[in-house]
Amino acid sequence: MSEESLFDGEEQPHLLLVDDDATFTRVMARAMTRRGLRVSVAGSAEEGLAIAKQDLPDYAVLDLKMEGESGLVLLPKMLELDPEMKVLILTGYSSIATAVEAIKRGASNYLCKPADADDVLTAMLSEHADLENLVPENPMSVDRLQWEHIQRVLAEHDNNISATARALGMHRRTLQRKLQKRPVRR
Repeated sequence: MSEESLFDGEEQPHLLLVDDDATFTRVMARAMTRRGLRVSVAGSAEEGLAIAKQDLPDYAVLDLKMEGESGLVLLPKMLELDPEMKVLILTGYSSIATAVEAIKRGASNYLCKPADADDVLTAMLSEHADLENLVPENPMSVDRLQWEHIQRVLAEHDNNISATARALGMHRRTLQRKLQKRPVRR
C-alpha cells in the first residue's frame, strides 16, 4: 500500500489509536492521516474509552499491554459502543493465547509489533483474522513454550498477576519479572 489516501471520495473514517507509547502513536497517527483517516490518539484504555464515547470511531487499534487496563479489557467496552467497529489488537508481546483471546472477545484482527502503517492498515481492513499464521510452522523452544503457557494462564485469570502466580505455583515477583521480559524467540 502507498501513502496515498485510500478513502478519497468517502467520508473520512475515524481511527482511534490507543497505546501508551507516545512516539509510536505520533508516528502512526501521522501516517494514517496521510492515508485518509481522521485519527484520535489515547495513551490509556480509560482515555480511549472516553474519546470513543464522545466521537465514535469506525476503527480502533488497541495496544495489548498498557499501564492500567489492557487492550483485551478495553476491547469488549469498545464493541459495546458499536458492535460494527473494527478493532485491531496490536502488541509487542504476542502469544497464541492472547491472539486467540483477542479474537474470542471480538477483535477483527491481531498484529505483532513492530508493525508499520501499511501492516496496520492491511490488518485493519482485512475481512477476517489470519488465524492460520498464529501457529508457527517450526516447533517452539522450551523457553517459548513456558512463555506461551504463562500468557495462557494469565489470560484465563483476566490478567490478574496474583491469581496467575498462584495458579502457576510461582512467586508473584518472579512472575512479574518474567512478564517484563520480551518474549523469547521460537
